[in-house]
Amino acid sequence: MTGTRFQAAGRLFAVALLFASIQLSSEEQPKADTPAAAQWFAHIQYLASDDLKGRLIGTTEYLQAVDYVERQYKAIGLKPGGTDGYRQPVPFDQIEVDTAASSLSIEQDGQAKTFAIGSEAILNAHANGNSTVNAGAVFAGYGLSIPSRHIDDVSGLDLKGKVAVVLGGSPSSLRGPLKAYFRTPIERWRALKAAGAIGVIIIPEPPNRAPNAGPQQPRAGFARPTYLIADATLDPLRGAQLNASIPIAAASVLFKGSGHTLEELEALSAEGKPLPHFPIPGVIHASVVVKQLNHFDAPNVLGVLEGSDKKLRKQYVVVSAHLDHLGVGRPVDGDSIYNGAMDNASGVASLLEIAKAIAAGPRLRRSILFLAVTGEEEGLLGSKYFVAHPTVARDQIVADINMDMVLPLFPLRYLEVQGLGESTLGNDIRAIAQLNDIEVQFDKQPDENRFIRSDQASFIAHGIPAVAFKFGWIPDSPEQKTFNDFVKNRYHHPSDDVAQPVDKEAAVSFDKVIQDLTVRVSDASTKPAWYPESFFAHVEQP
Repeated sequence: MTGTRFQAAGRLFAVALLFASIQLSSEEQPKADTPAAAQWFAHIQYLASDDLKGRLIGTTEYLQAVDYVERQYKAIGLKPGGTDGYRQPVPFDQIEVDTAASSLSIEQDGQAKTFAIGSEAILNAHANGNSTVNAGAVFAGYGLSIPSRHIDDVSGLDLKGKVAVVLGGSPSSLRGPLKAYFRTPIERWRALKAAGAIGVIIIPEPPNRAPNAGPQQPRAGFARPTYLIADATLDPLRGAQLNASIPIAAASVLFKGSGHTLEELEALSAEGKPLPHFPIPGVIHASVVVKQLNHFDAPNVLGVLEGSDKKLRKQYVVVSAHLDHLGVGRPVDGDSIYNGAMDNASGVASLLEIAKAIAAGPRLRRSILFLAVTGEEEGLLGSKYFVAHPTVARDQIVADINMDMVLPLFPLRYLEVQGLGESTLGNDIRAIAQLNDIEVQFDKQPDENRFIRSDQASFIAHGIPAVAFKFGWIPDSPEQKTFNDFVKNRYHHPSDDVAQPVDKEAAVSFDKVIQDLTVRVSDASTKPAWYPESFFAHVEQP
């Protein structure tokens, strides 16, 4: 009996050990993705695959991405929202400066200083094709005119027929989105052109003070041609015969004989003190030769979910994300494909999953236009074209909810909202976030200018309230490190691919928040509005 009991106990102990080992082994296995997470990531796996070679506009691979989004729209049941079915063709010109045939110099006291194109001067291909300049020059501070902020670098300055030389920064009194907005080429040139200037030479800020310095530069790390919308009225530098930048290391010669030095001006700028305005002795000579490389169409992709209210369904909430990326470029660790998984296949994946979820629910009062835009990486070109040539009445577009590189790399506990304090959309997202136990944050890095650095800026420029998002974090947290590591090591790098760690369930949570926000705005009795104190409530229309 005793031996039998021992044998039975031994068998029970062995079974217990086996069960424990099975349970431990099960716990060690990674949890399978939920269906929603798997479907979200499946979009990214296709759009950011090596087969699509970075979805550069003007390539067959970009058109494959367009085909994919169109198929998804059809499967969801969205109606075509473009001028050509689900597509809105956007005409592009691919151009570049012929550096061998172009030149830039300043002649002073009978002597000419010629700037080496590419190292001592960059000529911008946005100038009006081939041009020749022989003109005087004037130092015009930052080249800004913002009367509402008592900033005016051009009033009373004789710029007619001359080249404006400006520092690329801005007064210290100008902050956040406003600072970003007025530093854009179109706004700076608008002020200088109105004062009579025929061109501009910009001296960029030193790297330690430039708002886009460091890892989040808006360009890839390889030489690229310029892409323009083939519509001269949409060229932000229309009328500029010369648009050049000369780095600090080469720009001192411009101020010879002016009574001022570049070192003096840089010191005043660094200290936040007013800059003087003065004529620059000598004559600027420039010859800009532009080569046209290609002309092509690269479409926006639009699907519409019609509203149910007889009156409100004529109004549209736009939910947007950009479809393009940088293509193939300079190899990094042997990889030359800039896949753009987080930037911005992830945003398109969210766009599709949000559209699917809303289409499966009850019809909303307003219509929703789901917009996958082209040419964001080339200067927000697809969204600029859409807002300039909308496929629905522009005055009936009530809001833009934009998703660009939101970075679901960790759990969604904090949500950074760009434009949070500018319009009533801020209150809408606060209410939705609270229901989902998420804390909303203002932009913690305002000098990165994110509010006007993605496609929502095109809507903002036309007075349409807009918001954009990033996964938030608190200072000195692991999440902040993860965020900064991505920006430093993967943003606009080939390593922004499908192999990187991503929190797919957090992405699903984010999609639910944006879905709820879209539903709230679409069903509200009143449409979103800028707060009266917001600068963007009074922005001058293009």
